[in-house]
Amino acid sequence: MDLDINQYLDIFVEEGREHLQNMNDILLELEKDTENQELVNELFRIAHTIKGMAGTMGFNNMANLTHEMEDVLQAIRSSEIKATTEVIDILFECFDALDLNVNYISENAKETEDEHSELINKLTSVFNSNTKESNNNNTAKNQSNEFDSYVNNAILKAESNNLNTYEIKIKLSENCMLKAARAFIIFNTIENYAEIIHSNPAVEDIEDEKFDREFLLVIVTEKDINTVKDSLFSISEIDNFDVNPIKAEPEKNIKEKPTTKPVDKLKKPTTKSTNTATKITKVGKTVRVDIDRLDNLMNLVSELIIIKTRMEDMGEASSQDDMNEAIEYLERITTSLHDAVMKVRMVPIERVFNRFPRMVRDLSKELNKEINLEMSGEETEVDRTVIDEIGDPLVHLIRNSIDHGIEHPEERVQNGKRADGTVKLKAYPDGNNVVIEVEDDGQGINHEVIKKKALEKNLITEREAEILTKEEAVELLFKPGFSTSETISDVSGRGVGLDVVKSKIESVNGSIEVETTLGKGSKFIIRIPLTLAIIQALLVKLGDEIFAIPLSSIAEITSIHKDDIRNIQGQEIILYRDKTLPIVRLNRMVGLEEEEEDELTVVVVRKGDKQAGVIVRSLIGQQEIVIKPLGKYLSNIKYLAGATILGNGKISLILDVNSLF
Repeated sequence: MDLDINQYLDIFVEEGREHLQNMNDILLELEKDTENQELVNELFRIAHTIKGMAGTMGFNNMANLTHEMEDVLQAIRSSEIKATTEVIDILFECFDALDLNVNYISENAKETEDEHSELINKLTSVFNSNTKESNNNNTAKNQSNEFDSYVNNAILKAESNNLNTYEIKIKLSENCMLKAARAFIIFNTIENYAEIIHSNPAVEDIEDEKFDREFLLVIVTEKDINTVKDSLFSISEIDNFDVNPIKAEPEKNIKEKPTTKPVDKLKKPTTKSTNTATKITKVGKTVRVDIDRLDNLMNLVSELIIIKTRMEDMGEASSQDDMNEAIEYLERITTSLHDAVMKVRMVPIERVFNRFPRMVRDLSKELNKEINLEMSGEETEVDRTVIDEIGDPLVHLIRNSIDHGIEHPEERVQNGKRADGTVKLKAYPDGNNVVIEVEDDGQGINHEVIKKKALEKNLITEREAEILTKEEAVELLFKPGFSTSETISDVSGRGVGLDVVKSKIESVNGSIEVETTLGKGSKFIIRIPLTLAIIQALLVKLGDEIFAIPLSSIAEITSIHKDDIRNIQGQEIILYRDKTLPIVRLNRMVGLEEEEEDELTVVVVRKGDKQAGVIVRSLIGQQEIVIKPLGKYLSNIKYLAGATILGNGKISLILDVNSLF
């Protein structure tokens, strides 16, 4: 019978990414502390777990690669080879291959065709060239002693922590058809309350059913012997078993026994299928939710049902006060329900940040620069949909800071700076927005160089260059194809400029601005909404149509006289609070008839430090709205970010404030 793995695909991708992130973090730590055995042990455990997961799903290329990683990591654990820079670089390459494969599986529901033969050869070469040469008998004996020493040390550690160690001999029934599957159930049951530190035969042999009917396990647990026995009694197809407590032996008396490498987890048995890939579907987007948040959501839904029943029971005899009270109660519940749903959708921005330490490490090596990455605010929560969109812009900004911003060590020392540069990545909530800052202590942005490049590319005229302020010059960085780089590198300067970053951020109703000081460094400040689903908005009238303007984009509301508007080079402006305020006639932009009045209502909207005055017919009021996408046919319409359905059933279009600037 074929195993339908469709239902496990989401779990595989989600857990695979978690394990790989841990692998990445540990490799970065191991690079700084190559003698740390705990880190090596944890890497071995992760590689073994991924191997089991991949094997279960039928992803043999991943399973084979992680199997070879296991061998190298085990050799490091047993001091046969050292965790040199070469070895760690190869392990990083393996991580990249595994990460690429998991992402490919997420998109295509099957693994890549790459069998990773080049990487496997590298791992084999490292293992063979570094392993101490000895004859086969001595090697087998040494390995046996190594593993016995490991088990004995584990028992000693357990005893010091007042834990119990048991040796379990298990014999399966003669009529047991799937021995590996039964062994998997036994391992799984025991691992609920104990750690398995030894297996004989080897766990790989048990997985491949290369054993008769008997096997032996050594476990460490805080449970008593009766609990262990009871758990085994509950498993069928076991002919008999024997559980005995064991103690650590003095080191000089450790005897050679048939042993294997330490056990982490038996992989789930698989049923081979020739057409596995055709049976699985694309992975959906998932969010892991704290159970307390779900409980709160359930309680609020219960409250909603109660008030629904109460309102149904209200007849004609009910007073207006009773009805008002019920409506107020309903409003409180729906507001709380909205907050609860938002919290369910929220995930820490750490999910984006955690990829950057490795990226900075690689760039430092590639560019021969010394870079420190300082991150803060990783716990800041953002809507799941925003998280998906913000990763690529941040990657580009950090690469840009390291490549263009931070100088080479020699140049930094000459300028009186530390040889190593620093990139700071910071996130924090700000009202209904989340602010992300990418700051470096590099050379800063020379606005004169920007002007020169802009003139060369005919982006501005000589006259415009003369009157351009420093801030306006820096804004030119976000023009399509603009780059100040003299040479094209593999890191940046490929013609994909900061305009792509800006477009991506604005696609989630966010904004980006720059602060820079020549010789001191630069800071890119990104503001993105906490959520894209429900927002506070101001409803305004244009003709007979109702438009919604996100409240987070509104600075203030005022009124002006039409005679105060001046036209400067085709742009209407007004002097407001001692500053020139550009005027936007929304009627013209959306194709509605204009109504000329002496007194005009103006909504002052902002984007970063820029402001503009939007003329509207009248104000309706503030309202919480649910954003609905316009659909693929209308998605590219300028000035509109979406639509919402009002309480009376009519549709109101939502203004995209970023498009006005």
